[in-house]
Amino acid sequence: MKEPELFQQREEMGYPVQQAPQAASCVVAQQFCARHPIQLTMQRKRLTHTGGDFTVTDSNRNLVFKVAGKLFSLHDLRLLQDAAGNRLLTIKRKMFSLHRRWEAFRGNISNQQSYAFAAKKSSVFQRKTALDVFMAGNRDEKLCDFHVKGSYFDRSCTIYQGNRIVAEMKRKYTVKNVLLGKDTFLVMVQPGVDYAFIVALIVILDYMNE
Repeated sequence: MKEPELFQQREEMGYPVQQAPQAASCVVAQQFCARHPIQLTMQRKRLTHTGGDFTVTDSNRNLVFKVAGKLFSLHDLRLLQDAAGNRLLTIKRKMFSLHRRWEAFRGNISNQQSYAFAAKKSSVFQRKTALDVFMAGNRDEKLCDFHVKGSYFDRSCTIYQGNRIVAEMKRKYTVKNVLLGKDTFLVMVQPGVDYAFIVALIVILDYMNE
């Protein structure tokens, strides 16, 4: 498979594309942990009755994921679905949380058995967005499993696992998107990293900054 254009640009700029790690960072499902780099395009319709919905396509413009809010829930609940409409994650904002905590659950059920991960702001007051992500097995949450650094003004972010960059996102500006009320994001995901999980983190980051 030919490497996506953004990864080629990254190599030309002196930033190497990482090889697949020994243990894949699988969160949602093993099928989303590819052994090659993945480039995704996330497009959001800003003006919808559920507050803004995403479609996610691959480098060949095939639909990969859909993200939608539930009617009447506004910004409190998001559903990550595959192209066939199967629900992969239920993403919910925890009410009355100073750090604006969001929690993700596998499938349709929101309980401790299906709990996958949580993401929250690193600090209550921030000039630039920083999120700490804790997996279900990290019960004391003293150290985060993943960390997201982003700029709301630039609509860009970098996702780390420890010191390793696992994904990057940047906004794509076009006149057509502005006129149609759409936001478009280009996402690069390193080999062996669960790209459904990465999409969920970007969705949380975007709605957290709304």
